Amino acid sequence: MKKALKAAPSDLNEAPTEARRKYDPEQTKRNILDVATQEFSAMGLAGARVDQIAERTNTTKRMLYYYFESKEGLYEAVLDKVYGDIRTLEQDLHIDELEPQEGMKKLVEFTFDYHDKHRDFVRLVTIENIHGAKYIEQLKSFKNRNASVIKTIEDLLERGVSAGVFRADVDAIDLHLMISALCFHRVSNRYTFGTAFGRDPSHPRLRARHREMIVDAVLRFVRKE
Repeated sequence: MKKALKAAPSDLNEAPTEARRKYDPEQTKRNILDVATQEFSAMGLAGARVDQIAERTNTTKRMLYYYFESKEGLYEAVLDKVYGDIRTLEQDLHIDELEPQEGMKKLVEFTFDYHDKHRDFVRLVTIENIHGAKYIEQLKSFKNRNASVIKTIEDLLERGVSAGVFRADVDAIDLHLMISALCFHRVSNRYTFGTAFGRDPSHPRLRARHREMIVDAVLRFVRKE
C-alpha cells in the first residue's frame, strides 16, 4: 500500500477553530490503537478494514495513514502496544520485593489472569504466528521490550537458589515458555478443546481450578527437592 505523505490531515485543516484547539493527537492515536486492536484480533491483518477502524474512531483513513503510514504500519503499532502493555504491568508487580516463592506465584497468577482477561492479546499473538512473526520482526524495540520478563525470572531463580528453595538447573527462557504455554493454551484453544472434551476452559469453576493447578505445577517444577 502506498504510504501517505506526511502532511496534516485535511479534516483537521478544515475543522473549526474550536475543534482544532480541543484536538488531542495523542488521545486520537490511543483511540485508533484501541479500536484497531479489536479489529485486527477479530479479523486478522487481511480481513481488517481501515475504513471500519476510521469510522469507529470518528476519524478518516487519511488520518490513520498520517499517523501509521499504512495498514501494515497500524498492525505493527498494535502488536507493539499489546506486548508493551503486558511487559509494563509485569514490572508494576514489583516482584523483586517479594521472597522468591511468593514472587514466582504472583508472576504466574498475573500471567494467567492477563491471558484470561485480554483475549485480544492471545488472538493477535496467534495471528502473528500464522504470519511467521513477519511484522513483529520489524519492531526494533521488540526484543529489548521482552527482555524484561526474562530478567525478572532470572532474578527470581537466582534468589530462590541462594535461599535454598529453587533448583539451580532451571533456564529462565524455558520457564517463561512453560508459564506462557500453560496460560495461553486454555484461551487460544478453548473452542476446539471444548468441542473435543465437552468442557469449556473459560467456565468460572474450571478457571479457578486451572489457575491453582498452573501455579502449583510451576512451583513444583522450580522447587528444590
